[in-house]
Amino acid sequence: MKIAIVKLSAMGDIIHAMTALQYIKQERADIHIDWIVEQGFADLLRGNPHIDHILPVNLKALKKNKKQLIAEIKRVKSYASHQYDLVIDAQGLIKSAVVSRMLGSSRGFDKRSTREGAAALLYKESYAIPYEDNVIYRNVKLLFDALGLEFERKRLFDKEPFLYYDADEKQAIEPYITHAEKNIIYIIGSSWESKVYPKEKFVKLIELLGANALIVWGDEKERSVAEYVAANSRATMMPKLSLGRLKALIASADLVIGGDSGPTHMAWAMNRASITLFGPTPSYRNTLTTKYNRVINSSSPVDPHKLNREDYSIQEIEPSTIAQIAKELLQRVFYEE
Repeated sequence: MKIAIVKLSAMGDIIHAMTALQYIKQERADIHIDWIVEQGFADLLRGNPHIDHILPVNLKALKKNKKQLIAEIKRVKSYASHQYDLVIDAQGLIKSAVVSRMLGSSRGFDKRSTREGAAALLYKESYAIPYEDNVIYRNVKLLFDALGLEFERKRLFDKEPFLYYDADEKQAIEPYITHAEKNIIYIIGSSWESKVYPKEKFVKLIELLGANALIVWGDEKERSVAEYVAANSRATMMPKLSLGRLKALIASADLVIGGDSGPTHMAWAMNRASITLFGPTPSYRNTLTTKYNRVINSSSPVDPHKLNREDYSIQEIEPSTIAQIAKELLQRVFYEE
């Protein structure tokens, strides 16, 4: 059986959907899986043994260059020549539904289960999976429903790590990792300004925890924040990392701390200890807590159906609260290694 999964972006969303792959292969090792993804995130999938082909698109470029539309249509149609038995849109947006429909007989969330309900009109079949439910479970459930398979939620807590990198990427980050003390990675950016923890409080947190503090950044705005934190603490600002090197770095971490963002979700995917800070988004929906993966919520109530981008309550979380949980996690990691 040959299937295509359409999950175009963004980093955290792709990671959440990738969780399903190992469980699909446990049930049906014969299934051939291709993945359609925005080319900027293709390296996130690279190395996964459960994916047969990573098929990139560049739909984001259409925002600046409408003339590229024909080229992208041709590219998607070339992928359709693979003659998939089943196409699953795990994104649930109109653009991903269009791509899925072009690839073949598509399935996806029903109109009440996704943000852009009109996408469901393009599917041959759609499935009701409550929008407010945990996104990791939602992705796995959708893929299993489309394949006619059963899935028990508790299996999510017994997963194998599923992000991969090569030896060169591992070697590139090794100079920043020490065995003399714990390595703590700080994720100082996110997709919304209101999901970002204040730089001044990151400085205070680093002071409280010590250890080998490494700051990860992605764009120029985040770089400015990273420079401030590094200049006012003992932390080391990392160079800009490729996705492969970022995966290698997080795999080497003793603890990852950051807001609700892709790099923080990487820690969960790689079975590394993490603390994710939540303000305007719901922790119960956006990650899974384990004995190694903890969350800290602000005091603000959150409605997953109506998120408030102007909710800056994450700024209220005290560094001392984070530090207390961090020390507990680091001690647990130490005793169980």
